[in-house]
Amino acid sequence: MQRVRMSLPYFKEFGWDVAVVTVDEKYSDVVQDELLVQSIPEDIKIYKVKALSRSVTSRIGLGSLALRSLWSYRKKVNEILRHEKYDLIYFSTTQFPVCILGAYWKRRFAVPYVIDMQDPWHSEYYRDKPKEQRPAKYWFSYRLHKYLEPVAMKAADGLISVSAAYINDLKARYPEIKGLPSATINFGAFEPDLKIAADNKGDFKMLLQSGFTNIVYVGRGGMDMQKAITPLFEAVKQGLAENPEVFSRLRLYFIGTSYAPAGQGKPTILPLAEKYGIEESVVEITDRISYYHTLWTLQQADALFVPGSDDPKYTASKIFPYLLTGKPLLAIFNENSNAVAAIKECTNDAVVLTFNQDASNLNEVICQTLNEWGNGNLKHLTLTDKFKKYSAESLTGRQVELFSIAIKHFRAK
Repeated sequence: MQRVRMSLPYFKEFGWDVAVVTVDEKYSDVVQDELLVQSIPEDIKIYKVKALSRSVTSRIGLGSLALRSLWSYRKKVNEILRHEKYDLIYFSTTQFPVCILGAYWKRRFAVPYVIDMQDPWHSEYYRDKPKEQRPAKYWFSYRLHKYLEPVAMKAADGLISVSAAYINDLKARYPEIKGLPSATINFGAFEPDLKIAADNKGDFKMLLQSGFTNIVYVGRGGMDMQKAITPLFEAVKQGLAENPEVFSRLRLYFIGTSYAPAGQGKPTILPLAEKYGIEESVVEITDRISYYHTLWTLQQADALFVPGSDDPKYTASKIFPYLLTGKPLLAIFNENSNAVAAIKECTNDAVVLTFNQDASNLNEVICQTLNEWGNGNLKHLTLTDKFKKYSAESLTGRQVELFSIAIKHFRAK
C-alpha cells in the first residue's frame, strides 16, 4: 500500500491516469491510520471492496484478508473493466493471494499485469527452522503459497521488487518467466509524510521516556533479526560494566515487533535482552503503531537503530523515513542486503555495519558509537545529492518505465 500511496501524486506527471481498488478499511484488523489519505491527490479514483467477516472465517482457520476479499475483488474489477479501458493492472501488496486474479483478468479482458514483490511470497526460509520460530499457521500458509504463487507468476508481464534476490529466485523457480521484464526498486522517500506526522502530533501517544538518550527502532522483530541485535546488546552489556554512568542513560526501544493483534504479540527482543542481563535498558512494545505515529516517534528519538535479517535476501525497504529524520543512525545488516549500499550512498554520517564482514571490530565500533550518544554527541545526518534518486517521485518514474516495457512485452506475444 505504501508504494502506491507515495506514487499517486506523481503518476500523472509521467503520463499515467490511475485508479485504486482496495479493501474497505472496516474489514481490516490492522492498525488504522486515517491521516494516510491526506497525501492522496483528490482526483484519484478509489474503489473499495468488501471482505468476509474475520469472526466468521476464523472459525475454519481463514483469517487472511486476501482470501476474505478475493471474491469481492474479482466482482468489482470485472465491473470496472467491462466499462472502462485500462492498459495495465498493478498489484502492490503483501496480501499476495489477490495476485492470482491477474491471470484471470488477463485471460478475460486482455489486460497485462505487473506484480510488486515487497516480500517473498512462497519461501523455503522457515522449512528448517524449529517450530517455535515459524510464523503462526505455517503448515497451511506454506502449502497455500506454494500452490498459488505459480498461478500468478507464470502469467505475469512484469515484476518489481525491493530486492533483486526475490526476482532472481522467482525466475529460477519458474523458467517460463526467465525473460520477464523486471526492476529492483526501493520504497521511496516521501518528505511530506514527516510534516503530516508533525502537524498531527497531538493524536499520538508518547512512547519514549524523558531523561534518557532514547534509541529507537520501529518495525517487526523475530528470531532472524537476532544476529543484528546481539552485537548491540553485547556492546550495551560491556558498556554498563565498564562505563555505567554513560551507558545507564541509554534506552533502546523496539516498537511494533509483532504482527499479532494488539495485546497478543509475543516478545522476541526482550528475551534476548534478559539473556544478556540488560533488560532494564531495553523496552519492547509488541503492538504495532500507525504509520504516522511511527514517523512522529522517530522524530522524537535521540538516535535510531535499524537491524537487518540474517536472510541475505532481506532488505529494509522502509529505511528512507529514518534517513529523512536526520537523526543519528546505527544500522547492522547482512552484508548482502542492498540497504547497506543505499544508506552509504545517501549519507556519509550513518554507522553502517554488517555482522558478516565487520564481525572482528563490531563490538568496538558499536561501543564507541553508543558512548558518544550517551555523552550527548548526537550529530545529525547530512544527506548527499544521490538521495534524490531514492525520492518517491524519482522511483515512480522507474515504475512507469517498467509498466511500459511490460505492456510491450504483452503485445509482442
